[in-house]
Amino acid sequence: MKSITSRDNPFYKELKHLAGSSQALRKAGRALLDGVHLCQTYLDLVGQPVHCIVSEGALTNPEVAAIVARVHASTTSLPDALFGALSQVEHGIHLLFLVETPRPVPPQALSVSAVLLDGVQDPGNAGSILRSAGAAGIKQVYCSPGTASIWSPKVLRAAMGAHFVLEIFEHVDLAALVRAARVPVLATSGYASERIYDVDLARPVAWLLGHEGQGVSAALLDLATHRVAIPHAGAVESLNVAACAAVCFFEQLRQQQRHTKA
Repeated sequence: MKSITSRDNPFYKELKHLAGSSQALRKAGRALLDGVHLCQTYLDLVGQPVHCIVSEGALTNPEVAAIVARVHASTTSLPDALFGALSQVEHGIHLLFLVETPRPVPPQALSVSAVLLDGVQDPGNAGSILRSAGAAGIKQVYCSPGTASIWSPKVLRAAMGAHFVLEIFEHVDLAALVRAARVPVLATSGYASERIYDVDLARPVAWLLGHEGQGVSAALLDLATHRVAIPHAGAVESLNVAACAAVCFFEQLRQQQRHTKA
């Protein structure tokens, strides 16, 4: 294990630059996993990181020590004060993995259940949607250019490891994808007359979810197979997009499981 004690160390400077800029991470094709849960899940589901970074204080934590013992890649320890400048988690356990972000080749046409994010900008919402998709058994997520940086630390924390069970495609032309889709595309809209409960969801479908304020763009709404709404009884105007996504995904899972048992 290497030890860095100086802020002027070139590797530390590089880490600090990456930790402070999602754009720098994207350009490098890498992501920073912050904390025990994400690092352990990565080891379990993906494999070895490019680099492991741990604070001197965290090495006394049994969970951290167990993870570090499983890492065959380069590992660097930092004084707690230096590590604090790399982490966005207050009072977190000081453990980071630097990993390569996958660059999957998108299929020519949608043929399985998927999620299409049209300008979902809030990292917490984006991460929560990924988490719900992974839990519901959906395998693919397509993000428009205006969507939050999907491998940013905030999205990674909100998704709680869902990135590692999904194929995620960024900067996708959603209009072209919808036109070529071999499965029905369901656009969520608070103004739709068709309820999600009245649509056949036992088969694969693509869920089209829109910007927090504006919803799905008019152009994509026109291309969708169905415009669907979640009925609600209260006076609140609409659901948060992440809550909407969870209801949709698990209604689909419910119908699939009922169909399997029938």
